[in-house]
Amino acid sequence: MADTPIVRLEKVEKWFGRTSALQGVDLAVQPGDFMVFLGRNGAGKSTLLRVVARLVRPNSGRVEVCGIDVLRHPEAGRERLGFVAHSSYLYRNLTAFENLQFFARLYNLNSANDRIHEALRWVGLEKSALRQVKGFSRGMQQRLSIARATLHNPEILLLDEPFSGLDLEASELLGEWLQSFAANGKTVLMATHDLEQGLAGARRWAFVDQGRIAEEVAGTDAEIRHWYKRFLKERQRDVS
Repeated sequence: MADTPIVRLEKVEKWFGRTSALQGVDLAVQPGDFMVFLGRNGAGKSTLLRVVARLVRPNSGRVEVCGIDVLRHPEAGRERLGFVAHSSYLYRNLTAFENLQFFARLYNLNSANDRIHEALRWVGLEKSALRQVKGFSRGMQQRLSIARATLHNPEILLLDEPFSGLDLEASELLGEWLQSFAANGKTVLMATHDLEQGLAGARRWAFVDQGRIAEEVAGTDAEIRHWYKRFLKERQRDVS
Protein backbone atom coordinates (compact mmCIF):
# COMPACT_ATOMS: atom_id res chain seq x y z
CA MET A 1 0.00 0.00 0.00
CA ALA A 2 1.29 3.43 -0.89
CA ASP A 3 2.38 5.73 1.89
CA THR A 4 -0.08 8.34 3.10
CA PRO A 5 1.03 11.75 1.78
CA ILE A 6 2.92 13.80 4.33
CA VAL A 7 1.62 16.96 2.62
CA ARG A 8 -1.73 17.07 0.81
CA LEU A 9 -3.50 20.04 -0.76
CA GLU A 10 -6.93 19.74 -2.33
CA LYS A 11 -8.47 22.54 -4.42
CA VAL A 12 -6.62 25.23 -2.47
CA GLU A 13 -7.49 28.82 -3.37
CA LYS A 14 -5.87 31.98 -2.01
CA TRP A 15 -6.80 35.56 -2.82
CA PHE A 16 -5.15 38.79 -1.72
CA GLY A 17 -7.92 41.29 -2.27
CA ARG A 18 -8.91 40.82 -5.93
CA THR A 19 -5.61 39.18 -6.82
CA SER A 20 -5.60 35.40 -7.12
CA ALA A 21 -2.38 33.84 -5.76
CA LEU A 22 -3.42 30.17 -5.82
CA GLN A 23 -6.11 28.65 -8.03
CA GLY A 24 -7.42 25.17 -7.28
CA VAL A 25 -4.06 23.68 -6.29
CA ASP A 26 -3.96 19.89 -5.80
CA LEU A 27 -0.75 18.37 -4.47
CA ALA A 28 0.32 15.13 -2.79
CA VAL A 29 3.84 14.81 -1.38
CA GLN A 30 5.07 11.48 -0.04
CA PRO A 31 7.42 11.12 2.96
CA GLY A 32 11.01 11.43 1.77
CA ASP A 33 10.16 13.35 -1.41
CA PHE A 34 12.49 16.12 -2.54
CA MET A 35 10.20 18.32 -4.62
CA VAL A 36 11.08 21.59 -6.30
CA PHE A 37 8.60 24.22 -7.46
CA LEU A 38 9.88 26.08 -10.51
CA GLY A 39 8.43 29.20 -12.04
CA ARG A 40 8.86 32.90 -12.58
CA ASN A 41 8.67 35.38 -9.73
CA GLY A 42 5.02 35.97 -8.87
CA ALA A 43 3.89 32.55 -10.10
CA GLY A 44 2.55 31.53 -6.68
CA LYS A 45 5.46 29.43 -5.38
CA SER A 46 6.00 31.42 -2.19
CA THR A 47 2.30 31.52 -1.36
CA LEU A 48 2.10 27.76 -1.80
CA LEU A 49 4.93 27.20 0.69
CA ARG A 50 3.48 29.73 3.13
CA VAL A 51 0.15 27.87 3.08
CA VAL A 52 1.93 24.61 3.95
CA ALA A 53 3.89 26.44 6.67
CA ARG A 54 0.61 27.87 8.07
CA LEU A 55 1.76 31.44 7.66
CA VAL A 56 -1.06 32.06 5.17
CA ARG A 57 -4.59 30.73 5.53
CA PRO A 58 -6.22 29.79 2.21
CA ASN A 59 -9.66 31.10 1.30
CA SER A 60 -10.86 27.60 0.45
CA GLY A 61 -9.68 24.04 0.03
CA ARG A 62 -8.11 21.46 2.30
CA VAL A 63 -4.53 21.35 3.64
CA GLU A 64 -3.10 18.37 5.52
CA VAL A 65 0.43 18.20 6.91
CA CYS A 66 1.59 15.01 8.67
CA GLY A 67 -2.03 13.84 8.64
CA ILE A 68 -3.24 16.99 10.43
CA ASP A 69 -5.97 19.18 8.96
CA VAL A 70 -4.16 22.46 9.52
CA LEU A 71 -7.22 24.62 8.91
CA ARG A 72 -9.01 22.93 11.82
CA HIS A 73 -5.91 22.54 14.00
CA PRO A 74 -3.54 25.38 13.04
CA GLU A 75 -1.14 24.91 15.96
CA ALA A 76 -0.84 21.12 15.97
CA GLY A 77 2.41 19.66 14.67
CA ARG A 78 4.20 22.94 13.93
CA GLU A 79 7.38 21.48 15.43
CA ARG A 80 7.52 19.00 12.54
CA LEU A 81 8.20 21.81 10.05
CA GLY A 82 11.19 24.01 9.30
CA PHE A 83 10.88 27.04 7.03
CA VAL A 84 13.51 29.18 5.30
CA ALA A 85 11.82 32.17 3.70
CA HIS A 86 12.56 35.61 2.27
CA SER A 87 12.08 36.98 5.79
CA SER A 88 14.74 35.70 8.17
CA TYR A 89 12.41 35.57 11.22
CA LEU A 90 15.41 36.60 13.29
CA TYR A 91 15.61 39.22 16.04
CA ARG A 92 18.07 41.89 14.94
CA ASN A 93 19.04 43.06 18.43
CA LEU A 94 19.85 39.55 19.64
CA THR A 95 23.08 37.73 18.93
CA ALA A 96 23.19 34.70 16.68
CA PHE A 97 23.43 32.43 19.72
CA GLU A 98 20.55 34.20 21.49
CA ASN A 99 18.35 33.85 18.42
CA LEU A 100 18.89 30.10 18.27
CA GLN A 101 18.48 29.87 22.03
CA PHE A 102 15.06 31.52 21.71
CA PHE A 103 13.91 29.05 19.06
CA ALA A 104 15.35 26.12 21.02
CA ARG A 105 13.12 27.09 23.93
CA LEU A 106 10.08 27.26 21.64
CA TYR A 107 10.70 23.64 20.67
CA ASN A 108 11.70 22.49 24.17
CA LEU A 109 14.94 21.03 22.83
CA ASN A 110 17.14 18.88 25.03
CA SER A 111 20.89 19.64 25.11
CA ALA A 112 19.99 22.94 23.47
CA ASN A 113 23.39 24.62 23.84
CA ASP A 114 25.20 21.69 22.22
CA ARG A 115 22.76 21.72 19.31
CA ILE A 116 23.11 25.49 18.90
CA HIS A 117 26.92 25.28 18.78
CA GLU A 118 26.68 22.44 16.26
CA ALA A 119 24.24 24.41 14.09
CA LEU A 120 26.45 27.51 14.14
CA ARG A 121 29.50 25.45 13.18
CA TRP A 122 27.57 23.84 10.33
CA VAL A 123 26.60 27.20 8.79
CA GLY A 124 30.04 28.70 9.44
CA LEU A 125 28.95 31.25 12.04
CA GLU A 126 30.66 29.88 15.15
CA LYS A 127 33.01 32.87 15.25
CA SER A 128 30.05 35.26 15.01
CA ALA A 129 27.91 33.58 17.69
CA LEU A 130 28.05 36.59 20.02
CA ARG A 131 27.50 39.27 17.37
CA GLN A 132 24.12 40.98 17.02
CA VAL A 133 22.23 40.00 13.90
CA LYS A 134 21.72 43.63 12.88
CA GLY A 135 25.41 43.71 11.97
CA PHE A 136 25.16 40.63 9.72
CA SER A 137 25.31 40.73 5.95
CA ARG A 138 22.41 39.30 3.94
CA GLY A 139 24.36 36.09 3.38
CA MET A 140 25.14 35.68 7.09
CA GLN A 141 21.48 36.23 7.96
CA GLN A 142 20.50 33.55 5.43
CA ARG A 143 23.00 31.13 6.98
CA LEU A 144 21.54 31.78 10.43
CA SER A 145 18.00 31.36 9.06
CA ILE A 146 18.98 27.91 7.81
CA ALA A 147 20.37 27.05 11.24
CA ARG A 148 17.13 28.27 12.84
CA ALA A 149 14.93 26.25 10.50
CA THR A 150 16.85 23.00 11.03
CA LEU A 151 17.76 23.31 14.71
CA HIS A 152 14.88 21.04 15.83
CA ASN A 153 15.53 18.41 13.13
CA PRO A 154 12.11 18.76 11.43
CA GLU A 155 10.45 16.07 9.32
CA ILE A 156 9.60 18.56 6.56
CA LEU A 157 11.84 21.38 5.38
CA LEU A 158 10.30 24.21 3.34
CA LEU A 159 12.66 26.52 1.48
CA ASP A 160 11.77 29.65 -0.47
CA GLU A 161 14.73 30.74 -2.63
CA PRO A 162 17.16 29.46 0.05
CA PHE A 163 20.30 30.19 -1.98
CA SER A 164 19.54 33.91 -2.11
CA GLY A 165 22.46 35.93 -0.75
CA LEU A 166 24.74 32.93 -0.20
CA ASP A 167 28.29 32.89 -1.51
CA LEU A 168 29.59 29.95 -3.53
CA GLU A 169 30.98 28.06 -0.53
CA ALA A 170 27.75 28.42 1.45
CA SER A 171 25.65 27.47 -1.60
CA GLU A 172 27.64 24.28 -2.10
CA LEU A 173 27.34 23.47 1.61
CA LEU A 174 23.57 24.00 1.54
CA GLY A 175 23.19 21.85 -1.57
CA GLU A 176 25.13 18.99 0.03
CA TRP A 177 23.15 19.26 3.25
CA LEU A 178 19.80 19.22 1.45
CA GLN A 179 20.76 16.02 -0.32
CA SER A 180 21.84 14.50 3.00
CA PHE A 181 18.60 15.66 4.64
CA ALA A 182 16.53 13.97 1.94
CA ALA A 183 18.72 10.84 1.97
CA ASN A 184 17.84 10.40 5.65
CA GLY A 185 14.15 10.08 4.78
CA LYS A 186 13.16 13.69 5.42
CA THR A 187 10.88 15.64 3.07
CA VAL A 188 12.07 18.76 1.23
CA LEU A 189 9.86 21.26 -0.61
CA MET A 190 11.81 24.05 -2.27
CA ALA A 191 10.70 26.98 -4.43
CA THR A 192 13.08 28.65 -6.86
CA HIS A 193 13.15 30.39 -10.22
CA ASP A 194 16.74 29.20 -10.76
CA LEU A 195 16.66 25.90 -12.66
CA GLU A 196 20.22 24.85 -11.85
CA GLN A 197 19.69 25.29 -8.12
CA GLY A 198 16.49 23.30 -8.45
CA LEU A 199 18.10 20.26 -10.05
CA ALA A 200 20.57 18.96 -7.48
CA GLY A 201 19.12 16.21 -5.32
CA ALA A 202 15.47 16.69 -6.31
CA ARG A 203 13.27 13.79 -7.40
CA ARG A 204 10.14 15.65 -8.51
CA TRP A 205 9.53 19.03 -10.08
CA ALA A 206 6.36 21.08 -10.43
CA PHE A 207 6.09 24.00 -12.85
CA VAL A 208 4.00 26.77 -11.29
CA ASP A 209 2.27 29.48 -13.29
CA GLN A 210 -0.44 32.01 -12.36
CA GLY A 211 -1.23 30.27 -9.10
CA ARG A 212 -1.59 26.81 -10.62
CA ILE A 213 0.60 23.73 -10.77
CA ALA A 214 0.75 23.59 -14.53
CA GLU A 215 2.75 20.39 -14.81
CA GLU A 216 4.53 17.82 -12.63
CA VAL A 217 7.53 16.00 -14.05
CA ALA A 218 10.32 13.60 -13.12
CA GLY A 219 13.36 12.59 -15.14
CA THR A 220 17.02 13.28 -15.80
CA ASP A 221 18.57 16.73 -15.44
CA ALA A 222 18.65 17.06 -19.23
CA GLU A 223 14.96 16.18 -19.50
CA ILE A 224 13.98 18.66 -16.77
CA ARG A 225 15.97 21.41 -18.51
CA HIS A 226 14.23 20.64 -21.81
CA TRP A 227 10.74 20.55 -20.27
CA TYR A 228 11.27 23.72 -18.24
CA LYS A 229 12.56 25.69 -21.22
CA ARG A 230 9.58 24.50 -23.24
CA PHE A 231 7.24 25.46 -20.39
CA LEU A 232 8.68 28.99 -20.16
CA LYS A 233 8.46 29.46 -23.94
CA GLU A 234 4.83 28.36 -23.95
CA ARG A 235 3.97 30.75 -21.13
CA GLN A 236 5.80 33.58 -22.87
CA ARG A 237 3.80 32.88 -26.02
CA ASP A 238 0.54 32.87 -24.05
CA VAL A 239 1.15 36.38 -22.67
CA SER A 240 2.50 37.92 -25.90
